[in-house]
Amino acid sequence: MQEKTGLSRDELLKISHLDKSFGVVKALKDVGFAINYGEIHGLIGENGSGKSTLSSIVAGMQKADNGEMTFLGSPYKPENSIEASAAGVCMVLQEIGTISGISVMENLFLGNGAKFSKYGFMNLRKMNTEAESLLESLQMHHLKPNTLVDYYSFEERKLLEIARAVYNNPRLLIIDETTTALSINGRQILYRLIKKLAGEGKSVLFISHDLDELMKTCDVLTVLRDGVFIDTIPKEKYETNDIKMKMVGRIIEGDYYRSDYDCTFGDEIALKMVHVCTENIYDINLELHKGEILGISGLSESGIHDLGRLAYGIDEPVYGRATHGKDNAPAKKKLSAKRRKAGYVSKDRDKESLILNDNIRNNIAINAYDYVKMGPFIMPNKEKSYVQKQIDNMRIKCFGMNQMVNTLSGGNKQKVAFARWIGVDTEILILDCPTRGVDIGVKTSMYQLMTRLKKDGKSLLIISEELSELIGMCDRILVVKDGKITKEFSRGRELSEHQIIDYMI
Repeated sequence: MQEKTGLSRDELLKISHLDKSFGVVKALKDVGFAINYGEIHGLIGENGSGKSTLSSIVAGMQKADNGEMTFLGSPYKPENSIEASAAGVCMVLQEIGTISGISVMENLFLGNGAKFSKYGFMNLRKMNTEAESLLESLQMHHLKPNTLVDYYSFEERKLLEIARAVYNNPRLLIIDETTTALSINGRQILYRLIKKLAGEGKSVLFISHDLDELMKTCDVLTVLRDGVFIDTIPKEKYETNDIKMKMVGRIIEGDYYRSDYDCTFGDEIALKMVHVCTENIYDINLELHKGEILGISGLSESGIHDLGRLAYGIDEPVYGRATHGKDNAPAKKKLSAKRRKAGYVSKDRDKESLILNDNIRNNIAINAYDYVKMGPFIMPNKEKSYVQKQIDNMRIKCFGMNQMVNTLSGGNKQKVAFARWIGVDTEILILDCPTRGVDIGVKTSMYQLMTRLKKDGKSLLIISEELSELIGMCDRILVVKDGKITKEFSRGRELSEHQIIDYMI
């Protein structure tokens, strides 16, 4: 069998000449490479490079137009993800993959219910015991089997999906941009797990936009660009600028953050929080000035993401107040925030910042009706012109403004979320994990946009778990631990991640 397929003894999965098109767009063009036994194999490329398309084909979620795959020495062509899982291939997706309205253990054992059923009755005690044992072994003991999954955060539900994949005992585990949803602690759990799998002779296909993460974690790295296989690079030949060039087709050298260390900004206060308290936040006081980029750092569970919602006005404090602008107008509702030219891009982009089942045009135009109407009437041509201008300015890759947002890559979704606010001349922009799940090229353009907005006198509040991002972009950084601000740092050449981490943990 190995001679017929050309499969090496070391190769768990061999991909040969895969093609996949969506209409006139070719997502994959003659792609082929191999994943070996016991290997952590990284896959990287810009948004739209074909990473998710390729992984979804391997995981049985869709079929290739042409080409073939060989898995465990035999031809492999799964009809669906259930068949792929039965063969030994499991995938953890970038976006949410749990089912609301049912418990942790019911989500954990999806597709395996027959194991706990006898004479038509479900043995819930046995299910609970096995769930507890599995979660404990993965250091996810904070997840309780009988609790509704809806009570857990996006990150915790993502950990549950990882546990579910592991329970199916995969020979190949595909991790698709999962670490973007995880805190430092969650990432450490995942890193330990994939190293354990590799040590057992199993393999991992690790997809990420974080080049540093892939270089630290993976034994080998495959680069895709515009749906084409570019190169497979072993760890001993990793070189950052070389990999970046292969990803984008041009040389990208050095940092893409701000090059200046000028921390000057206006005296005018754009956003203020005074003695703000909630269940997770304790006596927060901060000021964001006109023309300032203020960073908020901390572990995911520290309360940093609550701060963004409070600053915009989605949530209201139990005590204290958040205000916008010179007139100290209360940040109470989304509508009042828009009137005060404040915008918010959520960490949970697909749930809170976009309408996935609608087109790009409506997503961008939703905040712009004052710009596209005449009297009480919306002018279609004016709206179309406005939306096209935002698509061009943000360089959103799409077939046209009527393309559905749920068909876009992660980076282009994020550009749509930004465009919703940039086009209406937002004065205060609150960004929660603004570059989550986007590639180097998109990150570069977003950082350049942030720098430009600062120079234009706009005020940016950036909440991020990526310390390099905050150090590279912010005038000041506030560190939050256990719901309290523990330290403030000013921009400087000598500021390091280690200095900040000391006040985070």
